[in-house]
Amino acid sequence: MAKGDDHYPPLFETKPAKGIVPFRLFSASIFISICFIMVYRVNQMPAKEEAALLGRKWAWIGMLLAELWFSLCWILNVVVKWKPVYRYTYKDRLSQRYDEEVLPGIDIFVCTADAMVEPPSMVINTVLSVMAYDYPPEKLSIYLSDDGCSDLTFYALLEVSRFAEQWLPFCRKFKVEPRSPEAYFQRASDQVEDSAMASEWTSIKKLYEDMKARIETTTKLGRIPEEIGKQHEGFRKWDFVSSRQDHQTIVQILIDGRDSKSVDIEGQPLPTLVYLAREKSPKYHHNFKAGAMNALLRVSSRISNGPIILNVDCDMYSNNSESVRDVLCFFLDEEKGHEIAFVQFAQAFDNLTKNDVYSSSSRLICEVELPGLDSYGGPCYIGSGCFHRRECLCGKKYSKSIYKEEWKHSRLKMEESASVLEELCRVLANCSYEDNTQWGKEMGLKYGCPVEDIITGLAIQCRGWKSIYYNPERKGFLGVAPPMLLQSLVQHKRWSEGDFQILLSKHCPLLYGYKKIPLPLQLSYCQYMLWAPSCLASLYYFVVPSLCLLKGIALFPEMLNPWVIPFVYIFFGNRLYSLGEYLCYGGTFLEWLNDQRMRIFRRSTSYLFAFFDNILKLLRITKSSFIITAKVVDDENVSIRYEQELIEFGATSPMFTILATLALLNAFVFAVGLKRLVMDDHQTFAANPFALQMILCGLLVFINLPVFRGMFFRMDKGRIPTSTTFQSITLALVACSIILY
Repeated sequence: MAKGDDHYPPLFETKPAKGIVPFRLFSASIFISICFIMVYRVNQMPAKEEAALLGRKWAWIGMLLAELWFSLCWILNVVVKWKPVYRYTYKDRLSQRYDEEVLPGIDIFVCTADAMVEPPSMVINTVLSVMAYDYPPEKLSIYLSDDGCSDLTFYALLEVSRFAEQWLPFCRKFKVEPRSPEAYFQRASDQVEDSAMASEWTSIKKLYEDMKARIETTTKLGRIPEEIGKQHEGFRKWDFVSSRQDHQTIVQILIDGRDSKSVDIEGQPLPTLVYLAREKSPKYHHNFKAGAMNALLRVSSRISNGPIILNVDCDMYSNNSESVRDVLCFFLDEEKGHEIAFVQFAQAFDNLTKNDVYSSSSRLICEVELPGLDSYGGPCYIGSGCFHRRECLCGKKYSKSIYKEEWKHSRLKMEESASVLEELCRVLANCSYEDNTQWGKEMGLKYGCPVEDIITGLAIQCRGWKSIYYNPERKGFLGVAPPMLLQSLVQHKRWSEGDFQILLSKHCPLLYGYKKIPLPLQLSYCQYMLWAPSCLASLYYFVVPSLCLLKGIALFPEMLNPWVIPFVYIFFGNRLYSLGEYLCYGGTFLEWLNDQRMRIFRRSTSYLFAFFDNILKLLRITKSSFIITAKVVDDENVSIRYEQELIEFGATSPMFTILATLALLNAFVFAVGLKRLVMDDHQTFAANPFALQMILCGLLVFINLPVFRGMFFRMDKGRIPTSTTFQSITLALVACSIILY
């Protein structure tokens, strides 16, 4: 029963962001400057009758359209940042108000798809970190979805079920943080050896290292040795597996939390631990991660049926053992908890370099933009580190008249044996189970989109629910950021492709969310869904002003012309403001510079490929695909270069050809422009009609310095391949020759 009086103080607090007034004043000044630029573009449009200026006219119109597009994107960004809010929880009030026995059960879904790309030694740390939450263990149920159907992953989970008997008591006794063994032992200082926990620390570390060595040895071997296969009858299931894309359902309850015999070395109950490899068949589309999550929803409803569901990717371990209690402060709040569908934690990464060379942290998105969405009714669901209300994820609509809900979720009695439950659950994860049902449509995660998380969260909000964005000082989860440039670009290609696909579908926020969610929230979603088409305007700005400089066509006012003021103010003002944001939220100057570089790289490659892939899908030339981003790097030299913040090219890719060609094109044009400027003794730089184009070209050359270094100066394997360099030089020279001809 809940403790206390009839009136309770809130379990969480919402505070508005500071510095809103300066931001709004700055935004107003930018808007006025945009209006001046539009007036200039229209008034100074080359006359129709000037045939000699026909090329300039079309280039001018293109600049106007590109600037209109940038203005639209900027307005959407202002909407997102207009009034961010931040959430703070009161766990002490939660513990005073609720006894442990009335706290809800938590079902935790961990998803993995490929034992080679997502090695079992990494997966087990995520599983152990959530098993060791500071929460009644009998109320925790952990489900590992293995879409790769790997007996190697099953073996790793079997090892986890044994190691947990030692690890969980150790975590409780010494209040270990984080509770991923790998992360904990890497961070633990040598002074532990002098403390009271020295002997236990050494013992548990050796147990972990022995377990890890066994798992990695088996993984490198690529098969389960006969002596290991005899350890558990579950290995026999793989005798009937044809391939990872054609196999029956495998459900194994490795720890049955309902069984009084499932205890650790101190006699405390262990969380339930379940392995699931859903059925796959060439005759059925398996719907990637969304299909795996929906299978988990059904299987877990039969085994534990926890009213709260946490889903994490296999590379995102829990970094805070009290995250569950933080989340319950939102769900159990008497005044507002009943309307909350999910709580999304910030995405953070454990392997970022000092200056975040690939801008993987998305600092401003996490620190400013998602809190902005939170103020309009809730952030989007971003696929990992998210706690859901089960009924919301299964399609229930919000109604004010439904609640007061009883959260009590006591330990289930033994009604069926684990083996019987396994057989019952096999049917729930079969390929044919969803035929002629609402799964993937109105129930569970939605199908048919590479970013199933975004569209699912939007659908939940359109059913009347709200969501919460939570970004505590101690991050709830830490993942693995791509350590190679190509991995990062491919990841962003998938995200932007999926977002654009939503925009072009019936789930476009402006249509699907009409009168269901606030207009500012609809517009906030649209900002991210316009990433892919933004490539066209960006590429125009990266290429056309430079080529026009080569041709002798001026596209901007002279430096002495008053019309130059709005152009200079917008460009440099926005850059300085974003730098200030980075510094205010803990970033560095070099991190900000890396972010500016990656924005250009992504718009030139990731968004470009995403845009045209969507066009091909609309024309039914290609189909949707899902690419798993590699979570580890086998080459030690790659890791060393990553720590040194050397951009890792080291592969032949059309994306690198585009980056190198754009860099070289601007370098050639900048050299020609400098030559003309030096040779013209009668004109100063300020009076030069091409001054702004020179500055733009020079900035693009500067931002691409790592590309030039990769082409011409680096000798390591992370350099741009010679074949790519030759192709890029040829393409850049051909483009210049065509313009000059």
